[in-house]
Amino acid sequence: MEYDIHTILDSATLVATLFVIYMIRFKLRSTYMVDKDNFALYYVVLPCAGLALLVHPSTSHNIVNRISWAFCVYLEAVSVLPQLRLMQNTKIVEPFTAHYVFALGVARFLSCAHWVLQVLDTRGRLLTALGYGLWPSMVLFSEIVQTFILADFCYYYVKSLVGGQLVLRLPSGVV
Repeated sequence: MEYDIHTILDSATLVATLFVIYMIRFKLRSTYMVDKDNFALYYVVLPCAGLALLVHPSTSHNIVNRISWAFCVYLEAVSVLPQLRLMQNTKIVEPFTAHYVFALGVARFLSCAHWVLQVLDTRGRLLTALGYGLWPSMVLFSEIVQTFILADFCYYYVKSLVGGQLVLRLPSGVV
């Protein structure tokens, strides 16, 4: 039953992601700001791929699946950097986008807190359930990295709300 639920949820996530990509590439193409999008993706993709080759799960799954899983974990940790860079370049963040990124930051914080509390609650046994070597620690470290990347944006978001501003203005050195 659990396997079936995960397959259904993964499939639904894939369909939703493909729909978002379709909307961005075709329906919303006119809103794309090419001059503001100057983040070189290879700065995040290549280190994540290299790290995944070196540090991946030690499960009984196929090596390609294990490396792919690690790559996804590492890439997810830094996947918001291009969006943050784009927002930094525009200097002004629309309210809807700011609310979304703030909600993402809160979700990442709660996810990170969940992992940390689970590790503490199980006295570290959760980490050994994920495998051995560096992999379990890297999963937790990836959660922490993602949380801290978004924490900076969340700080400016809250500061903007407290100041009564509807539109978020980012300083030039946020990302």
